[in-house]
Amino acid sequence: IDGILVQLPLPKHISEANILAAIDPLKDVDGLTEASAGKLVLGKPGLRPCTPVGCIILAKTERPDLSGANVVVIGRSILVGKPAALLFLEQNATVTLAHSKTRDLRMVCRGADILVVAVGRPEMVRGDWVRPGAIVIDVGTNRVPAPEKGEGKTKLVGDVHFKEAIEVASAVTPSPGGVGPMTIACLLRNTVLAACARRGWAIPEALKA
Repeated sequence: IDGILVQLPLPKHISEANILAAIDPLKDVDGLTEASAGKLVLGKPGLRPCTPVGCIILAKTERPDLSGANVVVIGRSILVGKPAALLFLEQNATVTLAHSKTRDLRMVCRGADILVVAVGRPEMVRGDWVRPGAIVIDVGTNRVPAPEKGEGKTKLVGDVHFKEAIEVASAVTPSPGGVGPMTIACLLRNTVLAACARRGWAIPEALKA
């Protein structure tokens, strides 16, 4: 086994801390162990959390040089918000980590060149929260009622009101279908990196970026 992924959240009767502590950091392909988190904070090489890495890759497709970019990350979870902020800092961006207690959140968002939203609140970010020309990365996936589809039907939406945001932003990731596939790709990337590290193999050139 080269990679282990813990699908969070776990059932309430299972200790998340105990499960993560049992994982060999060399096989921690989602970067959730204390050892992996410590390497991220210290800027040392290691396996990075997949969704935040995916956010960086998506942002760089629109803006290859993130140095000096004003980045606002809404959400401070250990899965996305905190590691995403650290990864953008590694790219020399100026990062604001916002959350539910942030004052005048709308105006904070309007100052962002890159806006990353991971709060789990359906379509919270509206078009007038977005700076013209900004890059918007919607990490959220929420199931909401869809009466237009019939009684009892539901649909998936993101944390960003896509139709409004796309009228203002230069690019917006859809949800579903945006960050999710990139997360899976980064998970496979980390698994290959872990396999190479365990066997002493050279890292493929395509994965060194």
